[in-house]
Amino acid sequence: MRPLNRAAAIEMTTNDDTLHQKIPQAAIVGIVDSPEALAASSDLRPGTVDFLEWRADHLGMDLPGRLQPWILTVRHPDEGGAADADPGARRAVFHALMPAAAMIDLEISSWSGLADVAETAHRMGIARIASFHDFEKTPSFTVLCDLARRAADVGADIFKIATRAEGPGDVARLLGLLERSPLPVAAMGMGRLGMASRLVLASAGSCLNYGWLHQPNVAGQWSASELKSLLRRSAPGVC
Repeated sequence: MRPLNRAAAIEMTTNDDTLHQKIPQAAIVGIVDSPEALAASSDLRPGTVDFLEWRADHLGMDLPGRLQPWILTVRHPDEGGAADADPGARRAVFHALMPAAAMIDLEISSWSGLADVAETAHRMGIARIASFHDFEKTPSFTVLCDLARRAADVGADIFKIATRAEGPGDVARLLGLLERSPLPVAAMGMGRLGMASRLVLASAGSCLNYGWLHQPNVAGQWSASELKSLLRRSAPGVC
C-alpha cells in the first residue's frame, strides 16, 4: 500500500477551537465496502484520496490498521446500511474500531441512541460526521437547513447529506445549503444528476466527496480517481 495523504487526518483531530478551520477543502474519500474495494485501495496512486471510508456494516471488524486515515461508518439499514440495526451491535463495532479512525460517521437519527459513541469520539479527538440519507428525493431547503442545525446542535463537526437529485432544483438546494449550514457540509446527489451534482458540489465547497474503488454502491457516483482528476481540471486550487 502506497502512503496516503495523512495531512488531512492530522488536521481533523485538532481541538474544537480550530477544527472547523482545518477541515480539508474538497477532500476525496474512497469507499471500502467490499473485499474487492479493499484490494483496490492498495493500488491507489499517492494523492488520489485523502481518506478511506471503512463500511463496517459490510465488512465487520477486520479493519486493517495499516490503511489509514479512516472514516469509520456502521450504517443503519434504514439509511442504506447492510448490518444489524441493533444499537448494541453497532455500538460494539464503533467502540472496537474507533481507536483506528480519524472520523466517525453517525446518522443524525441514531445520534441520541448512540450518544456514548459520539461522546467517546469527542474525548479521543476524533471528528464526528452527522449524516442524513434520502434515496427517494431531495427535501425542501427548509428541511435541509433544519437538518444542518440539528447536526450542529448535537455537537457534530461535519454535516453529511446524500439525497436523490433528479432535477436542477435538487442540486440548487444542496448548493444553497453549503452557504447556509452552521457546519462544514459534505453534500452529494444520487440518481440522474448524481454525478453532475457531486462534481459541482465538490467544486463549490463540499468538504468530503465520496468515490467508489471497486464499483458504485448507489447510482450517480464517480470513482474516487475520476473525481479527483476531474476536480483538478475543472476547479484548480480546490482539490
